[in-house]
Amino acid sequence: MLSRKIERRARFTAEHLMLDLNGSDPVPALFVKPNNAKGALPTVLFQHSHGGRYSVGKDELLRSAPYMCSRSYARDLTDAGFAAFAIDHWNFGARHTRTESSLFKEMLWDGRVLWGQMVFDSLRAMDYLVSRADVDAKRIGTVGMSMGSTMAWWHAALDPRVRCVVDLCCMTDFDELIRSRGLDEHGPYYYVPDLLTHFDTASINALIAPRAHLSMNGWADSLTPAKGLRKIDRAMRVLYQSSGHAEAWRMQNHAGKHVETEEMRAAALEWLTKWLD
Repeated sequence: MLSRKIERRARFTAEHLMLDLNGSDPVPALFVKPNNAKGALPTVLFQHSHGGRYSVGKDELLRSAPYMCSRSYARDLTDAGFAAFAIDHWNFGARHTRTESSLFKEMLWDGRVLWGQMVFDSLRAMDYLVSRADVDAKRIGTVGMSMGSTMAWWHAALDPRVRCVVDLCCMTDFDELIRSRGLDEHGPYYYVPDLLTHFDTASINALIAPRAHLSMNGWADSLTPAKGLRKIDRAMRVLYQSSGHAEAWRMQNHAGKHVETEEMRAAALEWLTKWLD
């Protein structure tokens, strides 16, 4: 930890942190927990969205976003007895220093991939999180909207320490995205060279099973083609049923576009409470 500042709010306490996660770019982070909380708490790793809101980053945990419920996740999670943690991903929040495309191109020339660097920071953030005495390392979940949704399921696929996942509005089948001519719906960060020769979306998400996974999307969302949602849901249903954990997978979609509804927020909190209890 490079620095730490504590802020006490009416409903929760916030710690503003600076962490060394990757050895090159200091990472601002935010940890919140209920006031007067005691012992090790179930904790949610909150993955912030994109939305072109480069100046926001981790502070979305405190402020929410125009396409999300007006109440912050910091408020709802701490009211429910959880701690929550978020970082500024590359080029967001205090790490925003250039355009996304220029960062992507520079990393590509340097033999790195922006999404890979972002996922690495998320995995290292988990290393920090489980080191805290006020975090129950056996009860950690992750939740995210849009880019944060994709980060949530990628992180969980690579990290068995994530006990449950809630992803909102970005369960995108790669092949259907190509067929629908929707590649430009996602920013440069999203694209990993040679990915499709090795994986599709369902096979990445299969790595999460049999851990609990709730995916919520909009049928009319151009970022998540409807045919792709049905394809992934079928594959996950078969996988979870064959593993004897059919109840641990749920895809719950609504008629709208790229927004978090009140029903989705309630379902997310219910899912996290159920699986992190």
